[in-house]
Amino acid sequence: MKPIFIAGPCVIESQEILDCVAAKISEINNRLGTDIIFKASFDKANRTSINSYRGVGIEKGLQMLSEVKSKWGLRLLTDIHEAWQADVAGQVVDVLQIPAFLCRQTDLLVAAAKTGKAVNIKKAQFLSGQDMKYPYQKAVESGATEVWLTERGNSFGYNNLVVDFRNIPDMLQIAPRVIMDCTHSVQRPGAAGGKTGGNREFVPSMALAAKAFGATGYFFEVHPDPDKALSDGPNMLCLENLENLITKLL
Repeated sequence: MKPIFIAGPCVIESQEILDCVAAKISEINNRLGTDIIFKASFDKANRTSINSYRGVGIEKGLQMLSEVKSKWGLRLLTDIHEAWQADVAGQVVDVLQIPAFLCRQTDLLVAAAKTGKAVNIKKAQFLSGQDMKYPYQKAVESGATEVWLTERGNSFGYNNLVVDFRNIPDMLQIAPRVIMDCTHSVQRPGAAGGKTGGNREFVPSMALAAKAFGATGYFFEVHPDPDKALSDGPNMLCLENLENLITKLL
């Protein structure tokens, strides 16, 4: 099975940054023969602090993502946080992503499934891989034709995440496509004074370990200058390092 790659900035900051990342992804696709799906969120509804940057909103965000698709010919993925957003976002993007904290929200899963788009369900930080049978069933039994599951680590409090790579083969017993979120898995939730910290130096190791455990896809949040990113900068991969890592995984 050819691996899926998903990459893009955590949140939409500007059209300039979207185009910068999209241009690089398009170059990589042309050189490596990949089909990297472009990811960006129009809203980050689960930021640590009420003062954190959330995004540009659904209307403007989907317009900006549509411009990326039109200009660069990339497939698109974005998060939804409420059931009503599924149909609206599904008119623009190719994959609807269910955030980890919301993966048991039945109405959200059903709405995403009914769009006919692929649905990527991120495993909650409080669930095992085996527990993802039930969110998967909700989506499939609601009519979804393609459902992916994504590993992103487990939380035991204390501002840290632990990745149990056994979750990958466990979820492959449930779904044919299991993706490793290599950047959110190195987060330090809430560990940076009202915002999330992280250790991006471990991202390549997370990806290579996931490959050893049978992952069929890889998710990377990338940014041209992660230290200046408005969301999740500490765990984002620098855009210039993306191609080398994908080459290793191939």
